[in-house]
Amino acid sequence: MSKKHYVIWKGQTTGVFDSWPQVKSLIDGRSDAQYMGFESKEAAELAFKDTYTRALMNRSLTKNAKSGSVTRAAAKSSPSAQSKPSQPTSSPLKSNSRTVEHSDINIYCDGACSPNPGKSGTGIAVYHGKVPTTLYYGLFDANGTNNTAELLGMLEAFKLAVPFIEQQKSVQILSDSKYSIDCITKWAAGWKKKGWKRGKNEEIKNLEIIQECFALYSEIKNNITIAHVKGHANIQGNELADRMAVFARMYKEPKLMVYPNELDIATILAMPSG
Repeated sequence: MSKKHYVIWKGQTTGVFDSWPQVKSLIDGRSDAQYMGFESKEAAELAFKDTYTRALMNRSLTKNAKSGSVTRAAAKSSPSAQSKPSQPTSSPLKSNSRTVEHSDINIYCDGACSPNPGKSGTGIAVYHGKVPTTLYYGLFDANGTNNTAELLGMLEAFKLAVPFIEQQKSVQILSDSKYSIDCITKWAAGWKKKGWKRGKNEEIKNLEIIQECFALYSEIKNNITIAHVKGHANIQGNELADRMAVFARMYKEPKLMVYPNELDIATILAMPSG
């Protein structure tokens, strides 16, 4: 078995290392530390040439490729899957909210949990302009909460945003979770400065997800817009993400999957809601 190697992007010293005790000594006490382990020196050196966020993204994509998640091919094994997803039979985004401004790419994310805490799932609806093009569902947790499901939705929305940003497209992330938005855009920077503690040295709930989400947000925040939308207010993208979150919870799908069936908006909106 090859020896494990580590990369430190932020710490007392940066570089590639082959000793975990040494790495630990260089990151201890650093609330802004960025580091990761790799199975080979070559992989570590390649990752060090890029950013920490890109390494996180690549690891997630590799994991998904191995497990078959977030692919239409894997989605064939999902409930009621068809051989090919069809184009939406009802494409325009309809909203009764004047606050929804459209970017090139609009990514709605939502979470569902019942009871709370209990069985949770996450859903995402991706729009090119005003047209829904892809729905995602998954990340089932038998012991989740509404907040963890919402945060995971935002994290996955950030990941989905990256390739569109690289294509120079304007991207907007839309969520009905004020908690998730405030965690990442308002509170996380202060928590990080305090060593990831709240006032009076209090622990932060859902810290691991928040840290990963904030790390990616910090890399892309100048290239995205984050908007709060009212839940269950007839905002089509939010409603579709909600249906996917419930779908994930009902079918206990642990991976993030592409919804494989026809994007018949009326039929999907008639599915159980959270």
